[in-house]
Amino acid sequence: MNRSCLLKNISYRAWYMWRRNVDVSLVTWKTNVLPPLLEPVLYILAFGIGLGAYVQQISYAGQAYNYIAFMAPGMVAVGIMFHSTFDTMYGAFVRLRYQKTFDAIITTPLSAEDILAGEILSGATKGTFAGAAILLIITLFGLAAYPSSLVILPLAALAGVMFASFGLYFAALAPYIDNLNLPIFLFINPMFLFSGTFFPLDGMPVWVRFAANLLPLTHLVNLTRAATFNRLHAGLLWDLLYIMVLTAAMAYIAIRKMKTRLIK
Repeated sequence: MNRSCLLKNISYRAWYMWRRNVDVSLVTWKTNVLPPLLEPVLYILAFGIGLGAYVQQISYAGQAYNYIAFMAPGMVAVGIMFHSTFDTMYGAFVRLRYQKTFDAIITTPLSAEDILAGEILSGATKGTFAGAAILLIITLFGLAAYPSSLVILPLAALAGVMFASFGLYFAALAPYIDNLNLPIFLFINPMFLFSGTFFPLDGMPVWVRFAANLLPLTHLVNLTRAATFNRLHAGLLWDLLYIMVLTAAMAYIAIRKMKTRLIK
């Protein structure tokens, strides 16, 4: 399959697939809105206040922070990852395998690439909303500095596309819905635990830091933490470049892989 051909087949019609998924989400808005708002509160209470009672301060970038302040930006990044990835991973799989939504839409003027690009965009939209909702929560807790924290909003959109592409790729690979437990165990959970969300990576062994820097969530956590602490600097361009390149690569790979499965 020619790369240029794949890109040329994506048109403005992808918006219709995005709109279709958003409209469905609005019907079940309570289950789509409440979790992003309540999840960070639970994490902050459980880890920030509970564990924070024992871990008084964390050293980060040469400065001491309360544990709850250190952890909060990581929750923003985790929320973006969870909601973007799960929306396309499970949502696209169900629409492909059980609801046969893709089979119906492919008979319309939308190309396969339009459908799949719309899937990625709708997953990214949910991730962006989750990131904005969690940012609002930590702001109410007094844990975000402004105006630097506003950088998180466009960053959430970019990272949302990246993680939604991962989710679509996993959906394309899985023969059965139960197989989606494997990328959660091998990909999502390790990032959740070892990307600097709950503890700084500076004091970890070299091999741990190396492995963590291969994980996309690590770079997103670095950026969200710097933004909420008002400590943005030129060195973070590496993290941004990593996310931008991986986003473009994964979007292409995911659309290509899912198209192959869709047209079988």
